[in-house]
Amino acid sequence: MPLSQQPDPMTSDGPTSVRSDRVGAVRRLANRSFRQKVGRFLAEGPQSVREAVRCQPHSIDEVFVIEDAGPAVQKIVSLAHEVGVRVTSVPEPVLLAMTETVHPQGIAAVCSFLPEPVPAELLASARLVVALHEVRDPGNAGTILRTADAAGADGVIFVGDSVDPYNGKCVRSTAGSLFHVPFTRCADLAELAGLAAGALQVWAASGDAADELSGLGEQGLLAQPTLWLFGNEAHGLPPDTPADRRVAIPIFGNAESLNLSAAAAVCLYASAFAQRVADAGPISPRPGGPTTA
Repeated sequence: MPLSQQPDPMTSDGPTSVRSDRVGAVRRLANRSFRQKVGRFLAEGPQSVREAVRCQPHSIDEVFVIEDAGPAVQKIVSLAHEVGVRVTSVPEPVLLAMTETVHPQGIAAVCSFLPEPVPAELLASARLVVALHEVRDPGNAGTILRTADAAGADGVIFVGDSVDPYNGKCVRSTAGSLFHVPFTRCADLAELAGLAAGALQVWAASGDAADELSGLGEQGLLAQPTLWLFGNEAHGLPPDTPADRRVAIPIFGNAESLNLSAAAAVCLYASAFAQRVADAGPISPRPGGPTTA
């Protein structure tokens, strides 16, 4: 039977048992090749599911919730009903069989892949974009996407053989920001730099660069529209990375370096603050603060 005529494994039967085909199919979303085959991914936990329901309800195939969910999860279920999202109640062992985490906190959602903008279109009107080249750690990638969201960046671009943004750990690390910030992919750095030319200054984060971030801020350069490039956790960016400037974050203490996601946070917020000051408007962030979520 042709694939187009075969039953969809995601909807073929009810998730009544941990051994059902449908539960198995949801569990297989942990596999990248299966995600690409069916065009779906799994969002686990209240934060991710809430933001999916709130911001991208059209992307949700189905929300699965345990039968005795607490008040916080029930609020998400109520919102899902309001916007017409399908919700299915399942026993807790069934939800655990679907998910990667040991404690999915009572709720998960199967979502269709999100629309990805064309890189050229994203860059044409952007003021702050982050690109990740060959970044392999899904926790780092997800945290940087979350930071980009918090800093008000216009998008995130995954370059080359970077981690799949729909990787389960990456999705969880975004804490819902995956459903806020446009993200897309680009084949290589040369193509990306060509697309950014004339629209944004391209700055490559590098630990051994001559230019330091603090000095560039004093010169007023941070306020310009910027594409920040960050490289692989172990090797950084290639020496021949096409960039207008290579930039280092000064280390004032004894640490050898910063974690990739911490370095990205410093750079993105430096740009975000400078751009807002240059706009001559008050910096009025949404109330919030450090969180371990």
